[in-house]
Parts: sequence; C-alpha cells; structure tokens
Amino acid sequence: QVNVSVDYIRPASSATDTVPAFSERTCATVSIGGINIAEALVSKGLATVLRYRQDDDQRSAHYDELLAAEARAIKNGKGLHSKKEVPIHRVADISGDTQKAKQFLPFLQRAGRSEAVVEYVFSGSRLKLFLPKETCLITFLLAGIECPRGARNVPGLTQEGEPFSEEATLFTKELVLQREVEVEVESMDKAGNFIGWLHIEGVNLSVALVEQALSRVHFTAERSPYCKALLAAQDAAKQRKEKVWSHYEETPVEEVVPVLEEKERTANYKPVFVTEITDDLHFYVQDVETGAQLEKLMENMRAEVGAHPPVEGSFVPRRGDFCIAKFVDGEWYRARVEKVESGGKVHIFYIDYGNKETLPPSRLAPLPPAFSPRVLPPQATEYTFAFIQVPQDEEARADAVDSVVRDIQNTQCLLNVEHLGPGCPHVTLQFADSKSDVGLGLVKEGLVMVEPRKERQFQKVV
Repeated sequence: QVNVSVDYIRPASSATDTVPAFSERTCATVSIGGINIAEALVSKGLATVLRYRQDDDQRSAHYDELLAAEARAIKNGKGLHSKKEVPIHRVADISGDTQKAKQFLPFLQRAGRSEAVVEYVFSGSRLKLFLPKETCLITFLLAGIECPRGARNVPGLTQEGEPFSEEATLFTKELVLQREVEVEVESMDKAGNFIGWLHIEGVNLSVALVEQALSRVHFTAERSPYCKALLAAQDAAKQRKEKVWSHYEETPVEEVVPVLEEKERTANYKPVFVTEITDDLHFYVQDVETGAQLEKLMENMRAEVGAHPPVEGSFVPRRGDFCIAKFVDGEWYRARVEKVESGGKVHIFYIDYGNKETLPPSRLAPLPPAFSPRVLPPQATEYTFAFIQVPQDEEARADAVDSVVRDIQNTQCLLNVEHLGPGCPHVTLQFADSKSDVGLGLVKEGLVMVEPRKERQFQKVV
C-alpha cells in the first residue's frame, strides 16, 4: 500500500517537429512508509531531476528535496553518476523460443518451486514472468484450467473476447501483477510457453480463478496434486451459477464404461553416459549428444578459475544457489547448494553428474556467470528402472545397487523412456555393446522382482 499526492496535472500537448503529442498526465508524489520513492531513486543515482524555471509552479512539491538528493548522489558517485564501469546484467528472453525453452524445461521441472516476478499479464491465465535466479523471462500458462479467451487482433478483423475474459484478466492483474510469486513448471507447449502452477502467499492462482467462477477446470488437471481443490472450487461455483456458470444446468449422471485406449510401446533408444547410481536404485545420466558441449564448458571454466582463483570465504552458501565445488580430484565442478548446516557443513549436488557431497564453505566458490545453467542447462538427468520392483529389504537393495554400479556406472548405455512416474521417468536401459537389458539381467540374477503392468503395450516386455 502506498500514498499518492497529486502535485499537478499536465494538459495534453500537440505534436511538433521534434516532440510527439502527449495526452493529459497526472503528476504525483508516491511514498511508502514515509519515504518518497522519487527521492529514494534519485539519491541512489537511479534517476535524475527535471529542471524547471523559477516561476514554473507545475512541478513537484518536493522539488528542493529532489535537487538536494541529486547533489548528494553526484558527490558520492552513486549509480549513473559513478565513474566505474557499469556492470552488464543480461536477461535472456526465452518466451516463444522453442529451442531455448526445451533446454530449460528439465532444469525448471527439477527445480520444484521457483521464485519469479510477474512482469505482465496477457490474460487471466497467460503471464510473462521474470525468474531472478535463472535471469530469464518466460511466458507462463496456468495449468489445470480453461480461462475465457480475450479479444484478439488478426489480419483483417478483430476477434471478440469470450464472456468474462476481461474480468478474469483484471482479477489476475490485481492479484499478482508486479508481485513476487512461486511457480512450478510441469511442461511446455509447441510455441515454447511453459505450463504450470503459480502460487502467491499460499494461494494457487488456478484454484482462485475457478473459485471466482472465472475459469473452468481442464481435463489435464486430473493428473495434478491440485485436482481435488480445483474440482471442489468448480462444484461450488456451479452451485452459485455465477459468471461462466451463469447458464449452468445440472445434467443427470450417466454410467459410462471406460474404454482403455490401446497403444503400441515406442522404442526409441538414445545413447547416454551413466554417471551416478543412488541408494534407492535411481541413476543419473548425461546425454551423449551434448557431451562435447559439457567438456568444452568445463575446460573453459577451469581455465578461468585458474587465471582468477576464488578468494576463500567470498562465497556465502544459501540453499538453492549455484556455485562451483572442488571435488576430491582437486578439480572444480558446477554444483547447487541443497542444505546449509550449522558448523560449516554444506550439502551440495553436482548438477552435471548427479552425485552429492558435504563440504566446508572453503571448498566452494561463486559460479562465474559465463558458465551458469542459463548457458548450458544441468546435464545430469535422473531416471529409474521400469518394470522392476526395488527390494524393500536394505541388504537386498544394497546388493542390487552394488551390481548396477559394477555393470553400468561410468559407462555408455542405451536408454528408452517407457512411462512417466512420480519423481522421475521410468526407463529401460541396454548395454551399448551387447544390447542386452540391464533390468532383465537383475531379474535373472534374482536381485529384483518384476513389477506387474496391466497396460497392453507393456505385456510383451514384462
């Protein structure tokens, strides 16, 4: 909440040879908590003061304070008055860029909830977001709902918006525009727009729109953890018969016998390099096709670190931060801070290899921007075996993990995604030379059991 005090109203002006036309403008002083925002900007060297004639009363009531703030900023070399080289802040706009969006998608999916700022609201369910940690702009579509389409201009005609589209847009603007939010990215569309869930102060925007009868639940919500909340909100809106449900008439429920769609199993094996096996029989791989890019990045990064060694203690680790970590081999690798304990213990995750380690802060340093995940996304992708059951007994599971480590860790294999699952995709893995199935080998050795699958396309495999 801010305080606004109108200083004057500048009348509309006509265009001249050098100055464009301006409509009538209201000029005001905006303050928050007793602080004049304009004065604060000027004092930090982030703005300058317009000069007025002495007899011109069409100016700020705090004109003298603004001039004094500017004089202090000039004297102290603040902001644009500084003689130092201005740091370059690069922001990647990947909205609509399908190729870049595909590279970022796995990283954003694994990140879980990410902090963002809503830069613009196109419609009730379409927004432009700035992700500070990733320093990028994305177009974000709300998942699980079907919002009324707004008016659109196409060549030759103007398409009218659907009923309540403007109300939905206004609701979203008032709730999240220029606000800090959290987003969960689930997928992306063909145009390179990310699809997911947006939360603000504990409120799920998709659920809020449905509660306000400004949106309907889309069938894709059935797969989400917010399905129950969305359906409950929609049922309540239907009962009120408001807005998009104003003409709703309840229809008798007919018993429908579900028909399972039969589809064929797709086998599209790709070469991968297995880098890490976890204790729960998950594993991390690198895509062989991008291996050369990673090697080049690591070579350049280590050269830069060698030329400009990090100062010990210059990096203060915080959960979620990217950094570089010195491994036992004495080399630096890209990593992400997962947890910081008292006593100087930092839990880190090597984003290109999948292994974890606990290190002192002295073996961590800031990640140079030229080698950030924005330049090359994390290369380690997590998978688990399809069609097998991981043993519940600790010793039996440890035997299975030991066997997998001996067979495939640090080797090239062939991978095929069979189906998605909670946490990570379920895959089959083949040895690159013999083409024999790794999971089948575990079953034959009696280390794991087969997982029953009812889907028709998997019957031959199981």
